[in-house]
Amino acid sequence: MHLTVLGSGSSGNCAVVTTGSTTLLVDAGLSAKQIVLRLESIGLTLDDLDGILLTHEHQDHTGGLEVLSRGRALPLFCTGLTQEHLLGSLTFRTPPAWRLMQTGSAFDFRDLRIESFPVPHDAVDPVGYVLGTEGARLGILSDVGFVTNLIKDRLRGSDTLFVEANYDTQLLDADTKRPWATKQRISSRHGHLSNDQAAELIGEIAHPGLSNVVLGHLSDDCNDPDLASKRIRAALDAAGAKDARVVCAERRKPTATLEVARTRPRAVFQLVGASETQMELL
Repeated sequence: MHLTVLGSGSSGNCAVVTTGSTTLLVDAGLSAKQIVLRLESIGLTLDDLDGILLTHEHQDHTGGLEVLSRGRALPLFCTGLTQEHLLGSLTFRTPPAWRLMQTGSAFDFRDLRIESFPVPHDAVDPVGYVLGTEGARLGILSDVGFVTNLIKDRLRGSDTLFVEANYDTQLLDADTKRPWATKQRISSRHGHLSNDQAAELIGEIAHPGLSNVVLGHLSDDCNDPDLASKRIRAALDAAGAKDARVVCAERRKPTATLEVARTRPRAVFQLVGASETQMELL
């Protein structure tokens, strides 16, 4: 399994996950034109897509859906409440091929096992995901105000994590562009994760077999890739996950493609205390 973030930030979020036989978009918040161009830059086209997986209905995660759906019966995976909101806010010339799911459900799609879980954010029914194949497990946590025990449980054992790290607390406090109410919304329990919150989560669930941590949705004004990376690096090192790579997702161009799980000898992996779930995936 491979992950390529096509773009991540307040202006738009979109990633592509590929396996041996499946290509899925995760969110479609860039313009359709940008999604096409960025797919082409990594050797893919719209015809290669097998579906779109949505985390929630906000514009920066769904902005390209109307155009992408024209003339294509692409499966669109989301919850019923998210579908209801999108039908009321978007105009689809061609009805999407809706694939509705229950929050917290797990289902199979082609060679992927897809698990959803609820997250706290100011959307109608936001979810995170764990995408699994026989040999890899990818955890996706996009917009979220605070980390619940359920989130930790679902993301444990991931080989690669995509986690929001939206803002640095001091930079947000010092920001003069945003009114106080907006700052309160960002840092609220239904807003976004700070670098410190992301680091706390990663420090709790990191394990020696973790391959990559991709930080997404970084604010242009209220965060800095170096600050975010160093904070997460420290948490990983303290947790014994010294081999895990930290990557900040690009906003204006695709981030380099990552292999979700690195190849590890079975005996070595057992020695570091793999969980039962991880052993099943080997």
